[in-house]
Amino acid sequence: MAAKRILFLVGDFVEDYEIMVPYQMLLMIGHHCDTVCPEKKAGDFVATAIHDFEGHQTYSEKPGHRFRLNQDFDSVDPSSYDGLVLPGGRAPEYLRLNDRVLEIVRHFAHASKPIAAICHGPQILAAAGVLQGRHCSCYPAVRYEVDASGGSYVAPSAQFDSAHTEGNLVTAPAWPAHPAWISQFAKLLGSKIEA
Repeated sequence: MAAKRILFLVGDFVEDYEIMVPYQMLLMIGHHCDTVCPEKKAGDFVATAIHDFEGHQTYSEKPGHRFRLNQDFDSVDPSSYDGLVLPGGRAPEYLRLNDRVLEIVRHFAHASKPIAAICHGPQILAAAGVLQGRHCSCYPAVRYEVDASGGSYVAPSAQFDSAHTEGNLVTAPAWPAHPAWISQFAKLLGSKIEA
């Protein structure tokens, strides 16, 4: 398997597990992963948040780890990447306001390159206008944005451990879905994992 180049778009208060775990999983199977954030450079950090399901009406939020970026956002050339990852957390709510972020997402969508979005990550897909006629899983609070942008919401399993693939797009509701989400994304990338 030839290593694929994967771009992660992140920001402060990205969900800790949704950047740390997929980043490490994709490195583990041999892919090259670049992580970028608007207004930040390689070596800078983003703060992460840990979201948990503890029986409240919504998730709780706790401070996570600092995550080091390894590329400069301003120098990103989306045509040099084979896939895109959009983690969730609070970052997507403001990343979707950045025109360059939306331009990058549209490149991957229009080129039919694999895109993986989880939790609140589909907020960026909705803002980029790439969900029209598509089925998309996400955190239930993001359902309105999926529907309002012309997409169709895919409800999660009761354990939030399901993922949905349609064409080049694989989406999931939250970090409990990592095994299904990353497995389906790896298949879109053509990854081979040997026992």
